[in-house]
Amino acid sequence: MANLSTSMDASFWDLNIASPQKLDGVARSVPGEPIPLDGTIASRALRIQQISVLGNGFPLGIIPCYSPPPQKELGTLALHSLFIKAATSNWWLGLIGQFRPKKLISNLKAELCEGDEWELPAFKDVAKHFLDKSLFSLGLCSQIALTAKSSMLFSTEMQGEKKRRCYKAMLFHKLPEHDITMEAAWPELFLDHKGKYWEVPESLSLDCTSLVSESGFRYRFGLHKNTGLPQAHTYVEGEAPHGLMPGLCAKAAFSYEKSKDFWRQKEMKEEVMIQTDKGRIFRPSYDIRLREPHSAISGIIGGTCVAWLGGREPVESGKHRALGADIFGSACYTWQHGKFRKYFSDLTRIDARLDVSSLSALAKTISNSLVNSPKLNAGDFVSLPKLNLIFQQQVAGPIVFRMDSKISLASSSGLHGPQLEDMIYSLNYSLKLLQSGKVVAWYSPKRKEGMIELRLFEF
Repeated sequence: MANLSTSMDASFWDLNIASPQKLDGVARSVPGEPIPLDGTIASRALRIQQISVLGNGFPLGIIPCYSPPPQKELGTLALHSLFIKAATSNWWLGLIGQFRPKKLISNLKAELCEGDEWELPAFKDVAKHFLDKSLFSLGLCSQIALTAKSSMLFSTEMQGEKKRRCYKAMLFHKLPEHDITMEAAWPELFLDHKGKYWEVPESLSLDCTSLVSESGFRYRFGLHKNTGLPQAHTYVEGEAPHGLMPGLCAKAAFSYEKSKDFWRQKEMKEEVMIQTDKGRIFRPSYDIRLREPHSAISGIIGGTCVAWLGGREPVESGKHRALGADIFGSACYTWQHGKFRKYFSDLTRIDARLDVSSLSALAKTISNSLVNSPKLNAGDFVSLPKLNLIFQQQVAGPIVFRMDSKISLASSSGLHGPQLEDMIYSLNYSLKLLQSGKVVAWYSPKRKEGMIELRLFEF
């Protein structure tokens, strides 16, 4: 199934979004905005852990990524590598480096073209370009296990073209039925639904999440505080999202999730153990979560509540109130052909999920369009239902092509005519030894970004 839990998590919480703009590979979604594409959700594995594993499959352990830089002369290509890794039984530390080669190549080319002769001073002038701080970025990350169920993470990074460092700290504690997380970041990078980045000077959060019960019931609650006015990470037109304005708020949400199979072909032991001339061999699916052809429908419905406790700047439109509650829901249909076991033509999968992130906003939009004008403003357009389509097709062996797309059921000019809002292309290489792990190389035309990630037990 397409991930239904993001319906609740995106309602008032800032999800981790995969982004090459930071060395830790993570930006946050703006709370209260439309649900992000499943393909944009960041890996559960820390970026430094990903690079440690992925580096074994790349020349010299160098992993490329692609993103628009704060300064155009730096170029869009960035190279990541793990410089230092140290670990004990309950502690580890790693140092990541980033290098942008375009500016160096351009400077060297200009330096060599200006000189008339190959003299020693010319080579000294060339050497200084390798010491340009704007070409390099460094990120340090460390995690320590406090107890068997508690751990603490601290990371810091310094982008070469910036004057100040970024810091992040996280404390995680696992209870029998809940996960508790405390996070602090200064500054924190957020990504809005338009694909634009914003920096909040300081972001603090405390979150308690229940595990999904057998009945499908789940809930979470917590506190979130932003300090300082958000600033555009790069040149951005328009005002900063209201969800990033300074203030302290309490959040709570619950959801109920169910699924039903129309048909499902269960995996048989005879299919996993294959008889050959050399005897019986074990040949499982490339991904255990894609091993059974089926057709199914699933759905989630829930409610959210937010209370602003002070320190927040007023909004003239009145859109964001001191106390508010809402209802959200999603419905998904999944069809899969193939067992993802053979080398060719053994996997075709389609997920179609309809998301309603705010029932009250949708009802208001429909009412206004019927009474006043069919033309929608920007706020109404954001609240419209979104159709998320995920298409997956096996290319060869463990390689799968995937396309995530988000479609609004109406355009900003009226209630008729669907509009494509976002799309992501990716190639996935499933790692059979990890049962449901894969290496993902994705590209977002809207954000003009791409990166390579290691993801575990995720779609």
